[in-house]
Amino acid sequence: MYTLYFAPTANGHKILIMLEALGVPYRIHRINLALGEQHQPDFARLTPHGKIPLLVDHEQALNLPESAAILQYLAETHSRFLPSAGAERYGVLHWLAWQVSSLGPMAGQHYHFIHQGLEGNQYARSRYQDQTLHLFNTVEKALTGCDYVAGAYSIADMAIYPWLRIHGQLQVDIRALPNVTGYLQRMAARAEVLAAYAKGAALAAPPPVQVQAGMAAG
Repeated sequence: MYTLYFAPTANGHKILIMLEALGVPYRIHRINLALGEQHQPDFARLTPHGKIPLLVDHEQALNLPESAAILQYLAETHSRFLPSAGAERYGVLHWLAWQVSSLGPMAGQHYHFIHQGLEGNQYARSRYQDQTLHLFNTVEKALTGCDYVAGAYSIADMAIYPWLRIHGQLQVDIRALPNVTGYLQRMAARAEVLAAYAKGAALAAPPPVQVQAGMAAG
């Protein structure tokens, strides 16, 4: 049994996709980032990083932070979505490392400058915008003649897709990126992706308003 400490972010959805694809039993513990729950002592005891996602493997008594490490751990534990050896294995790990070292940080900073409404520092804004566009174009080239970034569907796709999926929020126009457009459509149609985002959306929704008995609706 696994417990996933989760928030409905790109990084959080990576692990939900993997767990759904594996079909293993797990439960979700929602961490409300807006309320700062990632900094609370109970969560800090599980991870020194103070961020999601975090996977707890109860059978192994293992608390594992960092999305790339979690994806690789699950892939190796269940012998799925990561080749066991050779060039194919390192092709997947290359793209996994690329996501956590390049796409995530650059797109994340770009998102911050777009949505925080901060004035000034045009150099930083332009740099992150240009780098994010460059990284989308990198995926466009990699997908030439391929359905998935490392050839066969893998944990690399589970890591990359959630960041490409928010292209609208990143103000990236994908109309000139036909390979990325097709990739997003293929990924979005996968059963585990549909299930992961449905669960993420349910957790992101505000709780229902409780109406006391005997009170009429206004």
